[in-house]
Amino acid sequence: MLLKNKIMQRTIICLLMVILASSTIHAQTTQPIWWFGASGAANFNFYDGTTQRLDNSLIVPRAFHKGTGVRPYGSLLTEYRPVGAWGAMLNVGYDGRGGKFDGVVAPCNCPATLGTDLSYITIEPSLRLAAHNLYFFAGPSVAFSLDRDFNYTQLNQPNTNSQFSSVHKTLLSGQVGMGYEIPLASAKSVNKVNLSPFISYHPYFGRAPRDIESWQITTVRVGLALKFGKGKKAEIKDIAIAPIPVRDFMFTVRAPKEVPLMRHVSETLPLISAVFFDEGSNEISARYVILTKDQAGAFREVQLQNEQSDNMTGRSARQLNVYHNVLNIIGDRLRANPGASITLSGASHNGPQEGKVMAEAVKQYLVASFGIDGSRIMIEGRTKPVIFSEQPGGTKELALLRAGDRRVDITSASPELLFEVGGDMMKPVQINATQVDPLDSYVVLNLDSASQFLKPWSVDVTDERGVVQHYGPFTHDQESISGAAILGSNPSGDYKVVMNGETNKGVVIRKESTVHLEHQDQTDEKGLRYSILFGFDKAYSITSYDKFLTNVVAPSIADGSTVVIHGHTDIIGQEDHNMKLSQERAKDVQGILERALAKAGKTNVKFETLGFGEDPSHAPFENNNPEERFYNRTVIIDIVPVK
Repeated sequence: MLLKNKIMQRTIICLLMVILASSTIHAQTTQPIWWFGASGAANFNFYDGTTQRLDNSLIVPRAFHKGTGVRPYGSLLTEYRPVGAWGAMLNVGYDGRGGKFDGVVAPCNCPATLGTDLSYITIEPSLRLAAHNLYFFAGPSVAFSLDRDFNYTQLNQPNTNSQFSSVHKTLLSGQVGMGYEIPLASAKSVNKVNLSPFISYHPYFGRAPRDIESWQITTVRVGLALKFGKGKKAEIKDIAIAPIPVRDFMFTVRAPKEVPLMRHVSETLPLISAVFFDEGSNEISARYVILTKDQAGAFREVQLQNEQSDNMTGRSARQLNVYHNVLNIIGDRLRANPGASITLSGASHNGPQEGKVMAEAVKQYLVASFGIDGSRIMIEGRTKPVIFSEQPGGTKELALLRAGDRRVDITSASPELLFEVGGDMMKPVQINATQVDPLDSYVVLNLDSASQFLKPWSVDVTDERGVVQHYGPFTHDQESISGAAILGSNPSGDYKVVMNGETNKGVVIRKESTVHLEHQDQTDEKGLRYSILFGFDKAYSITSYDKFLTNVVAPSIADGSTVVIHGHTDIIGQEDHNMKLSQERAKDVQGILERALAKAGKTNVKFETLGFGEDPSHAPFENNNPEERFYNRTVIIDIVPVK
């Protein structure tokens, strides 16, 4: 449904732009009463319902439900336009309703696909209502079945190319749409030629292809019609189009009251309970900390809580060092809780057997180094992990997706290993860390609709002495600048912030604001940090953290605190999509915390919520290894201590 809405919105916007771009029209001849021509279009087909019995001899093991497809449409047309706004239209043509269902996974863990080349001969009479060159139409649609072919594929099975059974020979449905007439012939000529872009909507009512199951098709048709007619000489009439007003932009600047240079924090770091294996190797990667039996005997998880050492440089080195001890953490927890057990699920796109070999390597390390009884560790092999990133039929960024799916997942049903309020969350690790230039010290710039209507924009920050600092270019609606970078060595300062931009149509935009900044005195108070992790391309997995946010994070927020929430994604996918995804994740977290605080009677809490998408300048981790990309799919919650 979301995809259908986006296609409708974008297509309507394009049609309106064509309309507004039309200049003064000189009608020196009358318009023809009869028009004849042809049209060509793309059918955007959306499948819904259930399809499982494909023909009389084939019932597939897993039903198909959703699907999409783009197929051609072409017609011969006749239009009757008497004097006045009302008229009639008739289109007779070829109507392609084929497409491809979303892939499914059969019970044998085998990906399966289903595609179809359904097509019809359609007759579509319509009533036509015109307002100058813009027109609307609606009417019935009668379709006669032409092609009913399908193609079914399933891993480790031969492909099936056949025809659907129980297909309706005739369908009766409806359609509604709009279009715009663009004259191509001279205004003085009686022989008229019009080019007409149009869009029509064909709802699923009456468009079920078969008389069994519940498969239905909704279509959005976008195309062009070429029309010919003959008019008569007439008087000249001018139709003027009002100029389009320049859009106004709202520019706001949010500045911190004080700018801290650094802050000590106690961080509750979620533990990625997975070990990633390098392509072509079944051995545990050298990135992970591997201990000898004697070293493992002295290892305790609490040792990882200490502040990072001087030789740990680079982005989030402390947190990655903790994660790369994941096998040692699990070994220590199993050793301390002799009643606990785990399951190791290895996944490899080369097949379940290799996945099982990878899981066995992890098991042998825990048995040999930590002395864990092998009967407490179950292993299994899979082609894909239970929660996988690579989607059936996907073609983009496969190397990164497969690297994330080549892993051994560590799961447990033992409460000693799970977080008591997080469902199936593995217990996080408590560490001490230092935030340099924390996010609550940043100046946040908000420019409404900049990503939609503006070219890259920038800001000039001018101090009281006239010294100018330039920042940018920026491309998003919300950007941020380090307050410490603006202040430099100054203890405080008043600044004028000037935004300079240009619209996509070349109109110059300039906005102004002011900020006051002060360095914060050094404080020994320790902040708190919590993080939650998301599955690939998922915003709604926040529900699994509801208890954690409500019962652990919210109670640690003192009345009067400032809570900085920032969302991030990895680099896989489109930049705009990732930006929106990170914002949705961060706002969902804020909503859960606000409800919990209101229930506890805490109303004096300030939230600063930002989404950074895949922005490398703000990403908490690099994106070189799978674990870094997994940790970047996060929302981080910083609780700034109350003075």
